[in-house]
Amino acid sequence: MESIVLGGGCFWCVEGALKGLRGVSEVMSGYSGGHVDNPTYEQVCGKRTGHAEVVRVRFDPEVIGRRTLLEVFFTCHDPTQLNRQGNDIGPQYRSAVFYADEGQRADTKAVIDSLADSFHDPIVTEVTPLGEFWMAEAYHHDYFVNNPGNSYCRIVVAPKIAKTRAEHASLYE
Repeated sequence: MESIVLGGGCFWCVEGALKGLRGVSEVMSGYSGGHVDNPTYEQVCGKRTGHAEVVRVRFDPEVIGRRTLLEVFFTCHDPTQLNRQGNDIGPQYRSAVFYADEGQRADTKAVIDSLADSFHDPIVTEVTPLGEFWMAEAYHHDYFVNNPGNSYCRIVVAPKIAKTRAEHASLYE
């Protein structure tokens, strides 16, 4: 098993889009990339911790390759938006890959290069060594599944998940 930490805006969207991929055993919402130990959601939203909303993805690279996983990740958010995703604005919503080793860094750069012509604007995804991953509060876990009536989930999260699943349908269980 391998883990990689990914940020693509609201972690509810990224978590929902990556759950159910064959070979993915866990998608855990959390925070990374900042300077405050064990931050809270409120602190991260206050934009002074340096952290991004992220997910830690545990996967079997024999079932889903790292590059394939990254391609799905780049489908579920807009990597050309700096410090935002749509109306979610702030550094906590930045597009980021926090890599654990040189292989993850190299594969991330290769996927970004291969996708560059697919976007009208340049990809601005931060590619940074992984520091600490801090697990988000329990109520954020499986948020989309547990809160289907939430207006944000219906208006923002559901369309991103549907788009990602449609584009990569063969990869889902």
